Amino acid sequence: MTKAELIGVIAQQADITKAAASKALDAYVATLTKELKKTGRMGIVGFGTFSVAKRKARQGRNPQTGKAIKIPAKKVVKFKAGKALSDKVK
Repeated sequence: MTKAELIGVIAQQADITKAAASKALDAYVATLTKELKKTGRMGIVGFGTFSVAKRKARQGRNPQTGKAIKIPAKKVVKFKAGKALSDKVK
């Protein structure tokens, strides 16, 4: 599903305009990003928890040449589905 398709579904289900749905989605993404930068964690009961994890630097291989490369350390976003979401997907 693309962002435009998601906005269309949100607008239809919430009975609002696509412009309002787009603003709401953008506000949610901005708030999620800000909170992850600030505290490193954000949870929505019944949906799941977003968290930031540190990935250590490691040695890798270039798949085309087989040459060893160094992959730098970085932070990654992880998502763990909540029980209610997991139960609905099963």
